[in-house]
This record gives sequence, C-alpha cells and structure tokens, in this order.
Amino acid sequence: MNIRLISVASHKQEWSDLAAEVYSEKINHYIPFKETILKSKKLERDESAKKVELESQQILQNIQSNEFVILCDEKGKTFSSIEFSKKLVTTFESGKRSVVFIIGGAFGVSADLKKRADLTLCLSSMTMNHLVARIQLLEQIYRGIMIWKGKPYHNE
Repeated sequence: MNIRLISVASHKQEWSDLAAEVYSEKINHYIPFKETILKSKKLERDESAKKVELESQQILQNIQSNEFVILCDEKGKTFSSIEFSKKLVTTFESGKRSVVFIIGGAFGVSADLKKRADLTLCLSSMTMNHLVARIQLLEQIYRGIMIWKGKPYHNE
C-alpha cells in the first residue's frame, strides 16, 4: 500500500513546498508517499470550463484502475481526524494498490473525475487556496497515520 497526492497548481511558493516536504518525509517514514504536481494551463478566466476539462483529463491520466481515489471538494464528506484515520485504515485494508488524493484546480474538476472518485472529502467549509489545502491535507494524512499507529502526535 502507498499514498499518492495529485494536485494542480498554477504557481509554486517556497513556504508551501517547505511545509509539504516536512509532511511528505513524515508520511514516508510509515507509508510510501509520492506527490505529483500538475502544471495548470494558462487560460483566460472566461475559459474556465476548458481549463477544468484539460486539468481533469491530466489527472485522470495519472490514475490507475486499481487505486482508491479520494477527491478533495467543498461538497464532500467531512470527517473528524479520528474518523479520517479509520477511513484511511479501511482503505489500506481494501486491497487497492494505493490511495490517491486529488486536489483539483482553482475552478474545480470535471464530472468524469468526480465519478471516478471513490470518496469525496471536504477539508473545510471555508474556502482556501490550493497551497493551503495541500498542506492541510498532508497534515491530516500524517495525523491519521499517527492515530492508527497509536503515536502521541494526536491529542484528543
């Protein structure tokens, strides 16, 4: 079992990359983890539908049929950290090759990508930029692993 994160980004920022690297290393200590950042196409705002389709196709090309896909979306299911940890463990035990988390582009993802998702996860009812969502997700993945392993990182 391994964990992958696929995200779409229009730009990079050092603070985000540094924080992501910290959590990636922590996750990798327990479970193999790989992150793929797909470059967002530069299109005008009025071409958002085209942008969504192009980005979603790019994401779908990076997903295998034997992977459990968790899409981050504001309309998804919310979990406490403990519930999220239990869901991770259930997914690890499902026999799927890997768990793939998806953070789409600024305008969301296509209906085809939403259909491909095995679970849709809401990180927060508040709107946040994709760099912050990436760090929040990585932190929660790490926290979920620590809960599962019985490590002292998580305090109830």
